[in-house]
Amino acid sequence: MRELEITSPANPRLKALLALRRRRAREETGRTLVEGHEEIRLALEAGVTPRTLYVSEELFSPSGRAGSQHIGTQPELVERLRATGVEIVRLSPAAYGKVSYREGPDGLLAVVDNVGMPLSSLHVDGDHWLGLVTQGVEKPGNLGAMLRTADAAGADAVVAADPVTDWGNPNVVRASKGTLFALPVASATTTETLDWLKSGDVTLVVTTPETEVVHTEVDYRGRVVIAVGSEKHGADETLLEAATHRVRIPMHGRANSLNVSVAAAIVLYEAVRQRG
Repeated sequence: MRELEITSPANPRLKALLALRRRRAREETGRTLVEGHEEIRLALEAGVTPRTLYVSEELFSPSGRAGSQHIGTQPELVERLRATGVEIVRLSPAAYGKVSYREGPDGLLAVVDNVGMPLSSLHVDGDHWLGLVTQGVEKPGNLGAMLRTADAAGADAVVAADPVTDWGNPNVVRASKGTLFALPVASATTTETLDWLKSGDVTLVVTTPETEVVHTEVDYRGRVVIAVGSEKHGADETLLEAATHRVRIPMHGRANSLNVSVAAAIVLYEAVRQRG
């Protein structure tokens, strides 16, 4: 079958892709964008099949490596998807530049189904379950970075309580390096999230500067959820009052707070350390 080729940046299909940068369009269509070889590869490994793959071969990189890890090449990924019947659309560099949302694009952009599940479908299983709750996080880059850390730390799920951004935001996908598709994720209100945690008999550890308990002083073994608040205001009173433990990360410099994704990483990896 002859593959569609688009050379004009004004093509209507490209306008539809640009629309997916808006939350309303993502919610109406149930679709989002994943750009980049490594991100698409991770999505595939998590069982995601793209609806369409947009390709600009002139932008391909020959390395096939991410650091010291061999991850295959862009042509190999394209052939893999072509063999499964995924629609392939070839774009000129000018057309690709119109829809790319990242610096240094590598010529691969996929349209995939939105992710996320109802909180009621997310189950706390086992005696060593570890989760992350993010309350009111505004910046997609922070949310994506926390997903990447949660995946690396072996967390079982991430819940966005009172989310400001949606999981399908392309910058969440980009900052997560595609790990968004590898972790169970859900969104809910803070009240719904706390009810869900209570039903799962989970220890809730909330980060806040308003405590004397250092984050290394509590037990993270067993069923545990680590919760962080928004960039501006931190965890609200509802979340703090529900906490089993309130913990702070020691600060020895002039700054009085850490980036929320850094704070989440520090506490998650304390849990990893304690769990051996």
